[in-house]
Amino acid sequence: MSTAKKILSNTLVQMLGRATMAVTSVVILKAISNFLSVEGYGMYTAIYEFLAFFGIVADLGLFTIAVREMGKGKRDRNFVAGNILGMRMMMAVIAMSLAVISAFLIPKYQETYIPVGVAIASMAVFLSIMHGTVSSVLQVELKMERATIGIVGGKILSLVWMLSVIFYFYADEPGAQAFYQLLVAGVVGNLFAFLYTLRYALKYARIRPQFDKAYWREIMVTAVPYGAALVLNMVYFRIDSIMLLFMKGPAEVGLYGVPMRILEILSVIPVYFMNSVLPVLSKAMNEGSARVKRMLQLSFDFLFMAAFPMVVGLWILAYPIIFLISAPDFLSNLSIGYYGSDIAMKILVGAMFFSFMNSLFTYSLVAVNKQSHLLWINGSAAALNVVANLIVIPEWGFRGAAATSVFTEAYILLLAWLVARRFVEFRLNFWPFLKSAVAALLMGLVVWYLKDPTYELWGLENLNVLLLAAVGAVVYGLLLLGMRAVPEEFMGKLRRS
Repeated sequence: MSTAKKILSNTLVQMLGRATMAVTSVVILKAISNFLSVEGYGMYTAIYEFLAFFGIVADLGLFTIAVREMGKGKRDRNFVAGNILGMRMMMAVIAMSLAVISAFLIPKYQETYIPVGVAIASMAVFLSIMHGTVSSVLQVELKMERATIGIVGGKILSLVWMLSVIFYFYADEPGAQAFYQLLVAGVVGNLFAFLYTLRYALKYARIRPQFDKAYWREIMVTAVPYGAALVLNMVYFRIDSIMLLFMKGPAEVGLYGVPMRILEILSVIPVYFMNSVLPVLSKAMNEGSARVKRMLQLSFDFLFMAAFPMVVGLWILAYPIIFLISAPDFLSNLSIGYYGSDIAMKILVGAMFFSFMNSLFTYSLVAVNKQSHLLWINGSAAALNVVANLIVIPEWGFRGAAATSVFTEAYILLLAWLVARRFVEFRLNFWPFLKSAVAALLMGLVVWYLKDPTYELWGLENLNVLLLAAVGAVVYGLLLLGMRAVPEEFMGKLRRS
């Protein structure tokens, strides 16, 4: 199999796995949001948002750096994998310990489930970091199907655990113990994913923790600027939920958390895709190959063709989607001035679109070892985000936080594009972009037209979203083919000289 086909296959396998996990996550979201109150779901969301800050500090972008280092082939793979594992293990233990201590010291969290919840969920985050480390070996080999199977299996195991808690063990008493068991489910699932992935990663590298101080210093010189940029990225991506908790309370976090969970599921598509492209792109840039321009163009086409129809579809179908994945308390009732999660989703899809597109330019900077520029880009974005949230959250709540996210992602896209142009020579052709946009808008018109008629069809009501999503996907695909919006060599020449 050619490298280009391996990249496409690697990405598609991960996307298929993500689709399976998305279905599982939706079932989990539906079950939890119906089992817990809006406030309870807000605390559940706040726990993982809080841990995300500490988790990204422990990560420091070392997965991406490990893929790049092993992809270059200049050092022994066992040496690289072992030292990255040692670094992440040490940093994860320190970060999770600090997270737990901090949670118990924050006054706002007292007399809530959050401190104990953070202590439990920190084990799940630790295992997730370890899983990412060992899966970097499979990413270099373009064998991510094994890591994907591990994640999917772990997610299903977590789902079974949660459903047993909700419908059997604690069906009549959704109190503290039930809440904590929902978090234990994440620990069990991540443990399975880590052990399963480790088993297959060991076929390609001898993964043992190593502590080469000289290499650690070398990697940290690269990792700290990139990791700091990721921390700042996490600040502007997650800080809104934390600020909502302190300024408005857990109910607002719960309403905001439902669409954020869906968008988080979808946002891994560009990450999986660009992680598959990164080893090849890094090598091509290192060699000064002319194919870099074509690779960037094809990557841009793929990201736009994936993102824009989702923006259109999610905006049109926001209300029935929120109905399908959560409880009635999360839906808007504008007649009484109640804004629900569907309004947040309509706003946040803009942030998702810009996030998809800026991944191309941020990964390009990583490929040419210019990731240090992401530090000031994300730093200024984080500062802008915090200031904007301080202004809009008191008046507009989660709607203001959502609008701030859109503005921040657009700001990052502009800066990342401008900086990438300084170090990578490319000129994007926007003709495929325009064709894809027209196809997505026409698909949106079809879905909008069928929205009301299908509501009454077979008594579907809001379940018509399932039918409309399928119709929209078929219509969009046919329009892309009919308009020849997909380049004939899309991915086929990704690595051809």
